[in-house]
Amino acid sequence: MSIQFNNTTTKKGLVQFFEKEIGANYGDVSGNTNNLLEFTARSSSALDNYLLIWAKNAGTWQGDDMNFTDFQIVTTNIVSGQRNYAFTNDGNSNRIIDVSKVLILTSATQTQYLEISPVDELDTSMSDILVNTLTGTPSQYGKLSNAIFLDTIPSYSATSGIKMVVNREGSYPTSSDTTKILGVPVYHEYFYLKPAYEYARIKGLANLRELEKAVIDYEGSERLGITGKIADFFSSRERDIRKVLKNKKITYI
Repeated sequence: MSIQFNNTTTKKGLVQFFEKEIGANYGDVSGNTNNLLEFTARSSSALDNYLLIWAKNAGTWQGDDMNFTDFQIVTTNIVSGQRNYAFTNDGNSNRIIDVSKVLILTSATQTQYLEISPVDELDTSMSDILVNTLTGTPSQYGKLSNAIFLDTIPSYSATSGIKMVVNREGSYPTSSDTTKILGVPVYHEYFYLKPAYEYARIKGLANLRELEKAVIDYEGSERLGITGKIADFFSSRERDIRKVLKNKKITYI
């Protein structure tokens, strides 16, 4: 069920469900600026956690916040003589979390992108990116901090010469939102249960254990060996992919 962020009319918003979970009256959060800001921050943190679980369990169907109107693909120019290219935000100022694929134009006039391979630039048996001074066309890249490092220093410039598929932060709610629905396909109730659990933990509410169980039901728990509903959904989402059993390779010495 999709749930609007704040609906004081129907009482079916995330804010209103949160008020009920913590034993507050309607309006104690929606009608209080500081309390509403606090809930907004907690629901944003819950969105971060949800998207992380989604990304870890998405398989070949990579997820993204559904409120975005573009895709998680960013481009930057190749500059002749420049090896490293930093990435912080996408074209709409959303923070980039990680990079999952890199493609390049192999010359200044090329129009078709070529995927290049990732390599651990700190593994000297595989890469000499940090010391290699060769120029030409890159074929590999390494990642350090918030930048990619090309194995060969480009000997050409190309507009939008690097294309990256990325994971990025979500489309967060603001305290003034009312009809906004957080951009995930299922389990919207998580976005009031998680903040309610955090509130109950701080305040020592009587329903703390009940809320903890509800949150674990969605998140799972490595300590308890439990896989949550969110991970279960996304790990089995690829219904158009045929599962094929393969023999395990055993190496004898």
